[in-house]
Amino acid sequence: MKETVLITGANGLVAKELSKNLEKEYTVRFLTRKKQNSNEFEWDIRKGIIDETAFDNVSHIIHLAGANISEKRWTDERKKELISSRVDSAGLLLKTLQKNNIRLKSFISASGINYYGTKTTEKIFTENDGPGNDFLSEVVVLWEKAADDFKEQNVAERVVKIRTAVVLSEKDGALKKMLPPVKMGIGSPIGTGKQYMPWIHINDICSIYEFALKNAELDGAFNANSPQHTTNENLTKNMAEVLHKPLFMPNVPAFVLKLMFGELSEALLEGSRASSEKIQKAGFQFEFPDLKDALKNLLQ
Repeated sequence: MKETVLITGANGLVAKELSKNLEKEYTVRFLTRKKQNSNEFEWDIRKGIIDETAFDNVSHIIHLAGANISEKRWTDERKKELISSRVDSAGLLLKTLQKNNIRLKSFISASGINYYGTKTTEKIFTENDGPGNDFLSEVVVLWEKAADDFKEQNVAERVVKIRTAVVLSEKDGALKKMLPPVKMGIGSPIGTGKQYMPWIHINDICSIYEFALKNAELDGAFNANSPQHTTNENLTKNMAEVLHKPLFMPNVPAFVLKLMFGELSEALLEGSRASSEKIQKAGFQFEFPDLKDALKNLLQ
C-alpha cells in the first residue's frame, strides 16, 4: 500500500513540480479552492470549510498554502491575508485532524528564509539564529508556530519547516519577472545591487521536500537555499551572460521601487545570506549548487 500525502497550495509552482516527483511512490492528494480532478479536494479557509474525505488514510501533509508575498502592495488588508493564508490554513488542518482522531507521521511546512529579517548584513544566518523584527519575519514566526502546534498537540510525530529562499524557475516567481527586461537588453540590478539574494533551483526545493518526507529523523527548521551565495547584481549579470544580452543600464533607484511597491520594496532592496550546512549535513545533495549552472539549465 502506498502512503498518502496531502498537499496544500495545489496551484503553486512547488506543489505542481513536487507532485510529479512523488506520484510514483505515494498516493498524492491536493487541497484546493476549486476541485478539477479526482485527487483534488475543496477547502475554504475563510469559511473554515474542508472536505474531510481528503484525510482518509493520510500519513503526511505538505503544507505549501500561502498568498504570494510579492504579488501586491502590502496594505493592512493584504498583510492580514498573507498571515491568514498560512496560519489559519494550518489551524483548519489541525482542527480537522483532531476532530477525526488522525495522527500524521509528518507535517512538513513551507517557511521563509525571511525568518532572519529583511536586512543586508555580512552575517551568514543559521537555524540557531533568532528571528528578525520586521513584517516578513513576523509572518514566518507565526507560520512556524502554526506548524509546531501539530507536534505540540500530538497530531504529528514530527514537524519539518523548510525555510525557502527565492525559487528559481522560468515558469513562475522572481526569475520569470526579471526575465523580460534582461531578454530585451535593458535589464539592470535594483537599488545598490549589493543585497544578498538567497536562491534555490526549483528541482532542488522539490528534492528537499521529498528528502524531508522520506527521512523520518528530520525534524525542526532547515534553510533551503543554495550553498553558493549571490547578490541581486550578480544574479542579474549572470542572467544576461547566459542569455547573451548586454547589461549597461543604470541600477533601478531604490526610490522608484518604494514608489511602486511601498513597504514591499524592502524585501527587494535588502537581503542577507543563509547557511545550508544543516540540510547538507543531514545528507541532502544539491543538484544545482552553482548559480550559472542553474540559470543555464533554466534559460537555455
